[in-house]
Amino acid sequence: MRRKFTLILLVTTMCGGAAWAQQDAQFSQYMFNTLFYNPAYAGVEGVTKLTAVHRSQWAGFSTTFDGSGGAPNTQVVSLNTPILRFRSGAGVHIVNDDLGPVNNIEAQVSYAYHLSIKNAKLSFGLRAGVFSQSIDFDQYRAVNPDDPILKTGRESQVRPDLAVGTYYITETYYVGLSVNHLIKSEFDFGIDALRNPLENHLTLTGGYDYDFNNNLILSPSIIVRTDFNSYSIEGTVIGKYDDKFWGGLGIRQSDAAIVILGYALGKEKAFRIGYSFDYIIAGQDAKQPTSHEIVLSYTLPAVPVGSKKIIRTPRFRH
Repeated sequence: MRRKFTLILLVTTMCGGAAWAQQDAQFSQYMFNTLFYNPAYAGVEGVTKLTAVHRSQWAGFSTTFDGSGGAPNTQVVSLNTPILRFRSGAGVHIVNDDLGPVNNIEAQVSYAYHLSIKNAKLSFGLRAGVFSQSIDFDQYRAVNPDDPILKTGRESQVRPDLAVGTYYITETYYVGLSVNHLIKSEFDFGIDALRNPLENHLTLTGGYDYDFNNNLILSPSIIVRTDFNSYSIEGTVIGKYDDKFWGGLGIRQSDAAIVILGYALGKEKAFRIGYSFDYIIAGQDAKQPTSHEIVLSYTLPAVPVGSKKIIRTPRFRH
């Protein structure tokens, strides 16, 4: 029984049980990856945007057994666009989250309906997709190799997934709230003792743009995440100069200090590159001290509808 509990603990820790933040991928540049967190963000900025993210967490980490498994790393590719004639927007994103012996892959489609309120937008979003989880049982080490709970090789399961969200944006601030994994799909790989559901996760985001002068904007933001058992809070302040250069500092509760840098280039500064560096300030005995993240985005030129000209704003845009 003790051996079974050890394996269950390993699986649930990697899949999200004790370390809930790892059930869903974690990003330091969350303010530039909003569709991942909230389906109501789809098309709300009025432009079509393609975003790609790569995160290497705890760079250089390896297992104490034989060095296999490696550090967690995550990739996200997303596209979101407005559907102006119907006051709505659509988006799609794909996630590859590699956590040593556990690999999670998501393919999600989002739809949002936008309500104009004076100089603001209120958006309601729905997301549906699939969540695939794989386990490489050969990467686990058992005290008793004949334990019936320990399988061999790699096994995968695919389950449906669902999320909802709301997003409110003005020229100076935004607030978003979303809840994902609404149907709490379960993965068991044919073993009842390994049954592990996707837990509901609530995410609250918010940010504000303060015009320090004609060229400099200060943008504090926050993200709060909870699985209704534990929670994580992260705050960041970014300075944007001429909407071309940006840099900032962040802190993730009981985890890491963060530095963010970025640069925009091309016509209308449509192509943007962002980099973040995390330095672990808690739990270094179990982790490598640094994490790295790169965000690339490209915003397509806005297409006018009818006689009205669409005016693009750099606020909240990466």
